[in-house]
Amino acid sequence: MNDNVLRDLYEVVSDRKINPEEGSYTCYLFSQGIDKILKKVGEECAETIIAAKNGNNEELKNEISDLLYHLVVMMNERGLALDDVLGELDARSKKIGNLKVMKKVDRNT
Repeated sequence: MNDNVLRDLYEVVSDRKINPEEGSYTCYLFSQGIDKILKKVGEECAETIIAAKNGNNEELKNEISDLLYHLVVMMNERGLALDDVLGELDARSKKIGNLKVMKKVDRNT
C-alpha cells in the first residue's frame, strides 16, 4: 500500500483544477462550484453513515473512499492545503492520553 495515497490524491485533484481535462469528474465538480462540491460531500457523508449502520465493511470502505475524495476536492476549492490538515491531525495526536473528565448528565430531567 502507498502510504502517500492521500497526498497523491490531493496532488492529482490540484492538478485537475489548474490543468482541466475534458471528461474528468474532478474538473466537472470544479466547474460546478462550491455548492455542487458541498452537496456531494454531504451525500457521501450520509452514505458513509448508512454503510456503517448496515454493518457491511466492503460498502463502508467504498463510501469512506468516496467521502475522502470529495473532501479533498472541497479542500482544493477552498484553498486549504493538505499539509494544514495533516499538521492539525499531528498536533491533536500529541494530546492522546490527555483525558478529560466526563460530565455526568441527568437525562431524566
